[in-house]
Amino acid sequence: MDVMERIKQQVESNPIVIFMKGTPQMPQCGFSSRAAQALKAAGAEFAHVNVLEDPEIFQNLPRYANWPTFPQVYIKGELIGGCDITLELYQSGELQKMVAAVKQA
Repeated sequence: MDVMERIKQQVESNPIVIFMKGTPQMPQCGFSSRAAQALKAAGAEFAHVNVLEDPEIFQNLPRYANWPTFPQVYIKGELIGGCDITLELYQSGELQKMVAAVKQA
């Protein structure tokens, strides 16, 4: 399967997914750690993809959504953003609303 198709499949088959360096339990980057913590604090159940374990995804994910950095958080197939945006959404209460909407769907 083409790498862009694999990325698309992850984004579309998981209501919430984070492409991050490491895992939520063992993050390999402070930004990835903070974004995963914000998702957890918002009550999200989410999938994760460790981009360090898949060089093809690491190289091509920035092209997929035209977003150059990691982590990348997707909710219902839409790129929400990286660490800063995820934290801002959490602090404003918007992330919690987005997570609640996923749970109700």
